[in-house]
Amino acid sequence: MNSPIIQLIVLAGIAVFLVLRLRGVLGTREGFEKPPAPLPANESAKRRGLEVIEGGPDHDIIDHVAEDSDSAKAIARMKAIDRSFNVGEFLKGARSAYEMILMAFERGELASVKPFLSQEIYLAFLEVIEGRKEKGLTIDANFVGLAEIAIHEVEFDETSREADVSIRFVGELTSVVRDAGGEIVEGSLNEIKRQKDIWTFSRVMGSDDPNWQLVATGE
Repeated sequence: MNSPIIQLIVLAGIAVFLVLRLRGVLGTREGFEKPPAPLPANESAKRRGLEVIEGGPDHDIIDHVAEDSDSAKAIARMKAIDRSFNVGEFLKGARSAYEMILMAFERGELASVKPFLSQEIYLAFLEVIEGRKEKGLTIDANFVGLAEIAIHEVEFDETSREADVSIRFVGELTSVVRDAGGEIVEGSLNEIKRQKDIWTFSRVMGSDDPNWQLVATGE
């Protein structure tokens, strides 16, 4: 047997020996084996050099009220009762409600907005409207827009689940008061005036009725 063949046999024997030693140390992968357990999310993030923030602030709340305020805490409790409540969407609805109710009041036509008024507010508005009629006065008003809308204060009673949200409005409108003969006695259709109001809307959170009612007005 020549020398090259002998060398090949020796090398093959060494290779087999090494493979058997490695199998004994490392084991083999046969059949189904569970994949390696993933690292916890926070540990994985740390390894990537990222900071993990758990339970961060609700921006739907802190974008509209101070983070540590009583109003913020009240809204958080409201959301715990009614998870569909969204402050941003609520303010959009309040914007529309302000224009609709204000114009109905100015024009003396409350029927269309009565479902959105508490009985007390409805009667107070009606009294003012009836007073105008007795004097023969009418109002010609046009809503221009809102210069400002912001949450003023929020209160929540966890026992009754009743929420009261007070909103500050600065509305822009033109308005004139006419007497029985149609003559302008106050205001101007060419002058935009600003009207400041603080209106409070109320609702029982989690109830089947999604509508908020206007329960108080002020300046």
